[in-house]
Amino acid sequence: GGGGNGNQRFAPLNSWPDNANLDKARRLLWPVKQKYGKNISWADLMILAGNVALESMGFKTFGFGGGREDIWEAEEDVYWGAESDWLGDKRYSGKRDLENPLAAVQMGLIYVNPEGPNGNPDPVAAAIDIRETFKRMAMNDEETVALIAGGHSFGKTHGAGDAKLVGPEPEAAGIAEQGLGWASSYGTGKGPDAITGGPEVTWTETPTK
Repeated sequence: GGGGNGNQRFAPLNSWPDNANLDKARRLLWPVKQKYGKNISWADLMILAGNVALESMGFKTFGFGGGREDIWEAEEDVYWGAESDWLGDKRYSGKRDLENPLAAVQMGLIYVNPEGPNGNPDPVAAAIDIRETFKRMAMNDEETVALIAGGHSFGKTHGAGDAKLVGPEPEAAGIAEQGLGWASSYGTGKGPDAITGGPEVTWTETPTK
């Protein structure tokens, strides 16, 4: 999350658990931003990078529409929830009533927890969370399945592994990390050893074969 106006560059979105390791992706875009300067906003550059990634996997996009404007400081007028800890879920009351106008199930997540409600792999409970969250984001069941099933297979984005081997997020990392976070102590910590924890799906251009 946080590409629409470039706010992924700032806290808290730069440190959301659901944005883990995107700090490296943004750093890779820096030479492009340096080259084109004000001719392309960070917001457009992030979305364009996503389009190019999809195209590299064989997906046919509808094209690209630019014109997004960047913000230049953290958004203090947005209500992300009452929680003070990542993955907190004080937004629920009663049996499972999600506070309005929130849609994400936990602090720092964009949608739902991919491991199930609060990390519990209960498919029935997960279906309830999924339907409620995506309904609040104006998506029907078909659109939801396409986003979840497709999105979680792109480019082996999660990097399944022990979450205990993943370092702190950018806002909590030491100054020596120079704005980066989630340092992996798994293997080399780079390339295939870069992990965030969570599930992982193998990418294929022919999922129906």
